[in-house]
Amino acid sequence: MRVTVSTKRNRPYLLGVAGGSGSGKTYFAEALRAALGSGICEIVYQDNFYIDQSKRFDHDGGSVNFDHPDAIDFPLLAERLAHLRAGNHTQIPIYDFKTHSRKAEKLEIDPKPIIIVDGILIFHHQGVREQFDQLVFFDTPEELRYSRRLRRDVEERGRTPEGVKAQFDRQVKPMHDQFVAPSVKFAHRVVRDAGEFSGVLAEYGEQLRKLL
Repeated sequence: MRVTVSTKRNRPYLLGVAGGSGSGKTYFAEALRAALGSGICEIVYQDNFYIDQSKRFDHDGGSVNFDHPDAIDFPLLAERLAHLRAGNHTQIPIYDFKTHSRKAEKLEIDPKPIIIVDGILIFHHQGVREQFDQLVFFDTPEELRYSRRLRRDVEERGRTPEGVKAQFDRQVKPMHDQFVAPSVKFAHRVVRDAGEFSGVLAEYGEQLRKLL
């Protein structure tokens, strides 16, 4: 189903927000949506596109590497973003972090004027990267990223602190260094100082409103 969107481009504007796990990218994306209003802005999360790991998952912080590009269904993500970019309604899978499988139900997403896509590896895959009009990368110190991830995974995903630490050391940090950090070269804007947050948020809020 095609939906007409009220932007000067007559199609949704796609903003990619990337950076390491715990970098502040999700907080930024959600704050920007709140500033713009949920009626005109939607967020698509890379995390919903994890490949089903239910048959391989052994234990918390175990062998399944969720931070490697192979863990993400990038072709499906690129396809769904292309649908939205063309002004079409689409469906987004829902990944269950407790069962490590996709749920039967799906998210119904309309092509709102502004689509924000949040994910650590969304700049890594060319097919996904090409869907964006602009790319922002949050470059945040490792210690801060780890503390935020620890709190999120324990409180929201039912994980143990020991499992989170093991996964960070064995997988998150190496994958960040190998795949996430190098993708900064594709960014149009790099945010390195947490103190810039309010200014950058206001800047993008103003910029995106001008597209409507």
